[in-house]
Amino acid sequence: MKEKQILVFETTPADKKDLVQVFDDLHHHVVTVADPAALVEKMDGQAWDLAVIGARPPVADALALLRRITGRHPFVPVIMAVAGADPETAVDAMKAGASDFFIKPIQANMVKNIAWPEAETKSEPDPQGADRFAIVTRDPEMKHLLTSVRKICDSRAPVLIHGESGTGKELVARYVHSCSHRRNQPFVAVNCAALPESLLESELFGHEKGTFTGAVAQKKGKFEQANGGSLLLDEISEMDFSLQAKLLRVLQEREVDRVGGTGPVPVDVKVLATTNRDLDAMIRAGEFREDLYYRLNVVPLRVPPLRDRREDIPLLSDFFIRKYNRIDNRNVKGLTPDSASLLMNRSWKGNVRELENAIQRAVLMCEGPTITCEDFTMPGSPPFVGSTAPMFTPGVSLKEMEKNIIYSTLDHTNDNRTHAAQILGISVRTLRNKLNDYKEKMATQ
Repeated sequence: MKEKQILVFETTPADKKDLVQVFDDLHHHVVTVADPAALVEKMDGQAWDLAVIGARPPVADALALLRRITGRHPFVPVIMAVAGADPETAVDAMKAGASDFFIKPIQANMVKNIAWPEAETKSEPDPQGADRFAIVTRDPEMKHLLTSVRKICDSRAPVLIHGESGTGKELVARYVHSCSHRRNQPFVAVNCAALPESLLESELFGHEKGTFTGAVAQKKGKFEQANGGSLLLDEISEMDFSLQAKLLRVLQEREVDRVGGTGPVPVDVKVLATTNRDLDAMIRAGEFREDLYYRLNVVPLRVPPLRDRREDIPLLSDFFIRKYNRIDNRNVKGLTPDSASLLMNRSWKGNVRELENAIQRAVLMCEGPTITCEDFTMPGSPPFVGSTAPMFTPGVSLKEMEKNIIYSTLDHTNDNRTHAAQILGISVRTLRNKLNDYKEKMATQ
């Protein structure tokens, strides 16, 4: 795991020593402070991966400090560690914005997996930085998807990845490859919409010398180039209908016929395909082969749109701020509360890709330490505003609408369940029971 930058606030020398030892054992860089003003100054002065607030009862001052830190830096995970705490203290800490709550003493195995969000990165060298292929999430559905990937990654079964444009389907495909025993073999991607049928066939299956004008040498196709590894067929729905039959044969026989070739060439390839279209509707319209669909759809994965994983918006925003600080040599600390609220309330039709573009633009436009709402709008461009779309979506059940409304209200209140329950007109106990139901259903899916 990459070294993290940890800021620890602790006034008790023995507890401070224990906390430093925990993070030292995990090979992270730790800075400690014992004064609230110093904590605020350090938090404002540089980017941190995690902040820890240690306390002993009474904890009123520590909770006030926690609220101050999470208010100023909503995208930095903050955990609170208290000696001899009761359940009510834990509830108060979570209401104040804590990412996690622990009772002292903290052990390394308590924080190594949950102190910061999960991030998966492709291991091959990358000129744009290792985080180019990162999947960063705390959303239950996305975590469930990644868990499913780890179960199926070593199989030879094709994987069909569904999702709207910009949701990160290619990242999921790369995650499948990086988790598998093929991780050290080639990962080859081809965009099926970028080439006409004649060129795509040669690109996929290769050709022999002299087969057509310009074929001055034998060329291996993408299947042969990916032999032993993985092949991504991006936007598979855009493949010409006649070429789909040839692809089906490759999947069935595990061999390719080069254009102009005299015999088949065996290949061992993990096939991954992505689509942002309704393939069932395309089958009914005669635009996509049903037999190919069932051959590809052995392992279907659905990447949720950003509007359905809004709890990832703060996480992704912070991730992209750090990324473009590094790329463009900037030193943006984060977002103002108003700009953070703006991002949370936007519809994000372009999903994660649109969010990344917005953050990159804001980092370039930002003149102060934090991004304001105005930094998202370029001069002469339409104003960058949040969504005013209604909560109703045709075809969505009442139960699902209720779930969306509850999560949206929690987003609005920064996960303050008491305030959210008041807005929704229900008791905190009812809200808690509903959230537990959602988690249990997700765990059994």
